[in-house]
Amino acid sequence: MNAIINSIGIYVPEKPIDNHYFESIIDTTDEWITTRTGISQRFYAAENEYTSDLCVKAVQNLASKYNKDLSDIDFIIVATTSGEQVMPNMASQVQTRLNIPNAGCIDVYAACAGFVYGIILAKGLIAAGTHKKVLVIGAETLSKITDFTDRTSCILFGDGAGAVIVEASGENHIFDALTETDGSHGKDLYLAHQNVPINGEPVIPDRNLHQNGKVVFKWAVSTLVGKIQELTSRNHLKLEDIDWLIPHSANIRILESVCSGLNVPMDKCLESIRNYGNTSAASIPIAWYNGIESGKVKLDDNLLLIGFGGGLTCAGICLQNKIEKK
Repeated sequence: MNAIINSIGIYVPEKPIDNHYFESIIDTTDEWITTRTGISQRFYAAENEYTSDLCVKAVQNLASKYNKDLSDIDFIIVATTSGEQVMPNMASQVQTRLNIPNAGCIDVYAACAGFVYGIILAKGLIAAGTHKKVLVIGAETLSKITDFTDRTSCILFGDGAGAVIVEASGENHIFDALTETDGSHGKDLYLAHQNVPINGEPVIPDRNLHQNGKVVFKWAVSTLVGKIQELTSRNHLKLEDIDWLIPHSANIRILESVCSGLNVPMDKCLESIRNYGNTSAASIPIAWYNGIESGKVKLDDNLLLIGFGGGLTCAGICLQNKIEKK
């Protein structure tokens, strides 16, 4: 049942988009965006660059940086809401493009909580004894499903990918997890392909993200404050035992409110929102990777990862960092 994560990789597209870009297409300013979200820039995929491309490049970064053999991976999980196809899934695209011969492949559609769900599922496969080496990827090309006429949401999203390998281990470094969903708020953050109501309410089936920002903000803060406390308790830890909180980077104001509600200093919270925007399923691995690269996150640090988003759903897990800076 023991598992470890000792490698990580990320990829973001080459094209940076600063806040001034939006001044030319909607009624906004750099100051307005920065003040309300904390975002200064994000990255957009090229016209011919898609979610599967970002997945592959993030895994290649991991393999190169940590000298990882990919050939014996026996399961691939991709967390995304912006894959270029529903079928074949993104995990299957990763499998064939990276020549991984014998792997099960699934995609997880849990929005911004998807990467943590992926780790939880990977640990479960290892605990069941059916698998030994699981590749977990969070990847998004949200720029391709953004409504650029919606001034309150189009400024938020960016593209990127992050990947880890969850492996069977002699000792356990991935601990107890928590999952939570409130499906009654499904209409408050959705992406509809067909004109089918959500909880009896009509939708806009334009294949773009739609968000009720005020409702999601309130739900996120109250949920995270409670669930982070519950998760530490499940793991017989106190908040002061956690070296780094790594929540989904949706909005810097959400993270500040959560830290305030927990009485935890903001400088113990790793984020990717300022320089990458909201990259949904990719935001946690990007923040984790950059924390390691900057020297903040050290070997054996206690981490608490928690994602939250469309569903509305939440997933958290505590683990010990076994990834060294390379």
